[in-house]
Amino acid sequence: MNVEELLTKARDNLSVSTVFAPPIERDGITVIPAARVAGGSGGGTGTDEEGQQGEGGGFGVAAKPAGVYVIDNGKVSWQPAVDPNRIVAAVAAVAIAVIAARALSLLRRGSD
Repeated sequence: MNVEELLTKARDNLSVSTVFAPPIERDGITVIPAARVAGGSGGGTGTDEEGQQGEGGGFGVAAKPAGVYVIDNGKVSWQPAVDPNRIVAAVAAVAIAVIAARALSLLRRGSD
């Protein structure tokens, strides 16, 4: 596969259907799942000292659930997805800050 074909496939893979899943309807409520999607691609060609040509490239996509749009009685609301990793990181950061503040406080008292 040449670089141009690779980039075309990469562009085609990053579409609206990658971000929004098909709507789900139940009991008069419609839910539309959404994701955070990021992608990138790159490629290149070149010639070495002996005149041999080469080309290569790569493509990657990362997706995480972002939440859902809920449509109920004509009103739209956003319900974010809960990211447990983000919660754990936030709790850890607060705990480290508290420990550091206590340590500094004890050091100041000890030097007086």
